[in-house]
Amino acid sequence: MSQNQAEQQAANMGSTFDASAGADSTFDASVPHSARVWNYWLGGKDNFASDRAAGDQVRAIFPEIVEAARYSRAFLHQAVTYLAAEAGIRQFLDIGTGLPTADNTHQVAQRITPQARVVYVDNDPMVLAHARVLLTSDPAGATQYLSADLHDSARVIREAQATLDFSEPVGLMMLGVMGHVADPAQARDAVRALVSSLPSGSFLAMSDGTATSERVVESHRQYNESGAAPYHLREVADFTAFFDGLDLVEPGVVPLGRWRPENGSLMVVDGYCGVARKP
Repeated sequence: MSQNQAEQQAANMGSTFDASAGADSTFDASVPHSARVWNYWLGGKDNFASDRAAGDQVRAIFPEIVEAARYSRAFLHQAVTYLAAEAGIRQFLDIGTGLPTADNTHQVAQRITPQARVVYVDNDPMVLAHARVLLTSDPAGATQYLSADLHDSARVIREAQATLDFSEPVGLMMLGVMGHVADPAQARDAVRALVSSLPSGSFLAMSDGTATSERVVESHRQYNESGAAPYHLREVADFTAFFDGLDLVEPGVVPLGRWRPENGSLMVVDGYCGVARKP
């Protein structure tokens, strides 16, 4: 699926149901929410006026944020396609799921291998309210949703074992999630703990925003003052360090849009991505 097709599909999906359904008592539609802002940038409808205002504020300073969101979603499609079609991965652990939109991990994987098994993990009540969309699996495979924190790797792995077989390789997806962890050491430790729990032959696919231009830094500074959960940009070297000890898949750590692009894109956005194999 091309980027434009994914964008149009996301825009046509509409809201699965009331975005406040299932949220906890702290739900406040007047406060922007990162998952809904992302949904807005992708052309979805699961967002409120506060989310659109925050999204537009970022876009006014950094118009490329919409392209970054689209390229990030395209990377999910490209990475899962590679893992399922070329690397033979049949099970996926998707951390920091976000709101469902076009071509979620299980949909991409199960089009290639219907028996693929996917566990989604997020600790956001807004995502939990929409999780039933993520549980629509091909009968030959399986999907499950865990409400858990990425820092609690032991619990994530333990509960994921109800669906995934950790004696076989797993594709660990961590897309656009580590920016929500402020402390660099804690972020590295969280990723390493999850990767260390996976068997040899597993893969890590990651993407995140990076502090590669003054405009993206300023746009995120203002976004972090909007009341939404802060998002912390990292230097490219710090992002690349998440793959230490793993074997990077060509073309390595590259800007979003340049990892095996389906349309030959050469556009560079302020975000990086990569896929690596655990030896």
